[in-house]
Amino acid sequence: MAAERGGTYWDPLATLGFLAARTTRIRLVTQVLVLGYHHPLEIAKRYGTLDRVSGGRLTLGLGVGSLHEEFDLLGAPFEGRGARADDALRALRAALGKPTPEYHGEFYDFEDFVVEPHAVQQHLPLWIGGRTPRSLRRAVELGDGWVPFGLRLDDLAAMLAKAPIPEGMEIVLSAGRALDPAASPDAAARALTRLRDAGATIASVSIAATGPENYADQLEALRSLAVPLGIDFD
Repeated sequence: MAAERGGTYWDPLATLGFLAARTTRIRLVTQVLVLGYHHPLEIAKRYGTLDRVSGGRLTLGLGVGSLHEEFDLLGAPFEGRGARADDALRALRAALGKPTPEYHGEFYDFEDFVVEPHAVQQHLPLWIGGRTPRSLRRAVELGDGWVPFGLRLDDLAAMLAKAPIPEGMEIVLSAGRALDPAASPDAAARALTRLRDAGATIASVSIAATGPENYADQLEALRSLAVPLGIDFD
């Protein structure tokens, strides 16, 4: 699977903790934590601490998971993982931002526990990853955003057109190949326009840059293109 999906994945808690200490404004997003690998209170404690030390800048990207081998390695049940993930999302919503969370669900049940420190955001954004209509329905019902992957833009647009997207829900779509907004602004603008027309509220973009200063210049060029189109970029 590493040959297909890549084999390098930075641990999000360590990486975002490092970045939180060196930034003040950018949001910190996991993309994605597999719900079946963690107890909801584990996520609430560890990432609630990250939200606290970052001043409330965390967005949790969460997914159901699809690699049978990893579930087996961790002793986590693979079958029925969708229903467990739904219950975990409800449990997370009941736990995040609360010092003494309580939840009674189908798979997760807890009360009389203290979580200190906890997230400072009382409604910490939950973005749901996936590539199926069910993942989109899960995002609509239980989350604040949808982060699909591995689908053609036309297919994403068709899925979004059929779904009742709530007001304020974030749709995070990827631009695919790296953009060069400074050298090729027309191509970058076309890529962003396609994402907007497909339903994106946030564009997930890779930037072609030669170094830190050029990267910062590229971000400024990208922002100048994105703002008139009415979308943010991640």
